[in-house]
Amino acid sequence: MYTRRIFPLKGVFIWTRRYVILFVFLATIPVVLFDIVGLKWLHVPWLPLGVLGTAVAFIVSFKNNASYDRLWEARKIWGGIVNASRSWTIMVNDFITNSHAKKVLDDEELFRIKRELIHRHVAWLTALRYQMREEKQWEKHLKSSKSNKEFRASQYRVCEDETPIQEAISSYISTREFDEVFSKGNQASQLLGIQSKRLKELMDEGLIEDFRHMEMMNMLVEFYALQDKSERIKNFPYPRQFATLNYIFVWLFILMLPFGIMEGFEAIGIHILDDLANHQSHSSFLHKVQVFIANHFVWFSIPFSAMLAWVFHTMELIGENTENPFEGGPNDVPITDMSRGIEIDIRQLINDTDIPEPYKWKNDIVM
Repeated sequence: MYTRRIFPLKGVFIWTRRYVILFVFLATIPVVLFDIVGLKWLHVPWLPLGVLGTAVAFIVSFKNNASYDRLWEARKIWGGIVNASRSWTIMVNDFITNSHAKKVLDDEELFRIKRELIHRHVAWLTALRYQMREEKQWEKHLKSSKSNKEFRASQYRVCEDETPIQEAISSYISTREFDEVFSKGNQASQLLGIQSKRLKELMDEGLIEDFRHMEMMNMLVEFYALQDKSERIKNFPYPRQFATLNYIFVWLFILMLPFGIMEGFEAIGIHILDDLANHQSHSSFLHKVQVFIANHFVWFSIPFSAMLAWVFHTMELIGENTENPFEGGPNDVPITDMSRGIEIDIRQLINDTDIPEPYKWKNDIVM
C-alpha cells in the first residue's frame, strides 16, 4: 500500500456509539414485555430467524466485496497516476533540449520551461483530486449522518474542505491559464488541453523533436485515460437497488433478533432452576440470588442481542462508507496525500525549489 491507514478501535466505538445505545434500547423493549408484563408468547422461533440471518450475512458480504472492488480499483488507478507522473517528469527533463532548437536557450530558460510543464501537471493533479472530492447526490450520507459528521470533525481533516480549489491551483499556472481553466467546466481536462498546446509550441520551436513530441503526447493520452477511469468510479454509484434492499434486510434482522434470542435465554434460566432444585445451596442467601438470576436470565439476552446487531449493522456501514472511494471518508483512497507525494517527487526530479512538506495528518488517518 502507498500509505498506512489507521482506523483505531476507539474510533470505531466513537463512530457507532449511537447505534450501540439504540440496539440496547431495541433489545430491552421485548425483554420488558416478556419478563415484566408477562407476554410469554412474545418470541420468534430461532430457525426462521437463523435463515434470515444467514441470508443477510450473504447480502452484506456481497455488498462489502463489491465496495472493496471499487476501492481497490480506485487505488490502482491512482497508483497508475503516480507511475505516469514520474515517467512524464523524466520525459520533460530529458526531451526538452537545444539539440534541434531554432533559437538556442540557456540553461535557466530551459529550466523555466520544464518547471512550467511540471507545475501545470501538479495543477492537473490538484484539479483532479478536487473533482473527486466533490459531493455527489448519492454520497451525502457521509456528511448528513450525525455520527459521520462528528467523527469527521474530531478524528481527521479533509484539505479540500478547508482550501478552495482556486487557491490551491493559482500558484502553479499563469493568470491567463487560470482564467481559461475556470471559465470551463472540467478544470482537469482543460489543463491537459493547455499542456498539449504548449508541447506543440515547443515542437514548433525545435525544443522537442517530432518523435519525442509523440511520446509526450502519448503520456497526456494516458493521463486522460486515468482521469476518465477515476471519473467513471466517481460518477457511477454502487447500484441503489442493492444498497437499499441490503439496508432494509439488515434492519429487519436487527428488529427481529431480540425476539428470537429471548426464548433461548429463558430456557437456560429454566435449566438453572432445575439444577438448583436438585442441588440445594449451603447458603440460603446465595441460593436466593441464584434463583433470582435464573428467573430473570432472559435479561442476559440484551447485551448479546445488541452485540449481534452491532456486528451486522457495522459491517453494513463499512460497505456503505467504502463504496465511494473518493468522497473523503477515513478509509477512502488517500488521493490528497498521494498528490502531495507525487508533487514532491517530480519537483525534486527537476531540482525545483520551494518544494512543499508532506501533509501532517490527524490521528494517523491519511486523506
